[in-house]
Amino acid sequence: MRIVLLGPPGAGKGTQGVLLGKSYGIPQISTGDMLRKAVTDETPLGMQVKEIIRDGKLVPDDLIISLIEERISGDDCRKGFILDGFPRTIEQGEALEKVLPGSVDVTIYLNVPREEVVERLAGRLTCRKCGAVYRKRDISVCPVCGGDLYQREDDQKSTIEHRIKVYEENTAPLVEFYRSKGKLVEVGGMGEPGDIFKALQENISKVGS
Repeated sequence: MRIVLLGPPGAGKGTQGVLLGKSYGIPQISTGDMLRKAVTDETPLGMQVKEIIRDGKLVPDDLIISLIEERISGDDCRKGFILDGFPRTIEQGEALEKVLPGSVDVTIYLNVPREEVVERLAGRLTCRKCGAVYRKRDISVCPVCGGDLYQREDDQKSTIEHRIKVYEENTAPLVEFYRSKGKLVEVGGMGEPGDIFKALQENISKVGS
């Protein structure tokens, strides 16, 4: 099963990607996590994209496409994978079809209102160690691994509006791109993660039938 996750930043793609990965036994591939790790590790790629990520802009197509192409060629992707954060433009969607004959099996669109997206992004903390995401509350340590929690630079208010604008202008058109191919599953991203996941499973089975 080859799945693409679409939705605005903060829609819950990471959470649903983890649940889907466990359900289908395939890896969740988050380009955002991969790029942030490259920045933290100060790799050549990380040095190239550090300021781009900080400002909430899109990483150039040639860099992100080569990164994805290398990753999905791994042995753990033979049964499929879940792409979270790629493609982000129509051009990247078309490039993915060239890399993958038949492209993807299902594209999931988590639809969340703009005002909810702003509230979620401004109010979340990320674990430095395992990458888990939490709503802001009276905790400073990750309950899962004990890592420190922090607010990512691209989740700060000065960057959020720009991130949403970039999404609306560049990524939102992919919804119709995949809908026209009969591969789109649209589910509301409001509510409990478990309920959203059940809705996803039901709709995926309809697309795959």
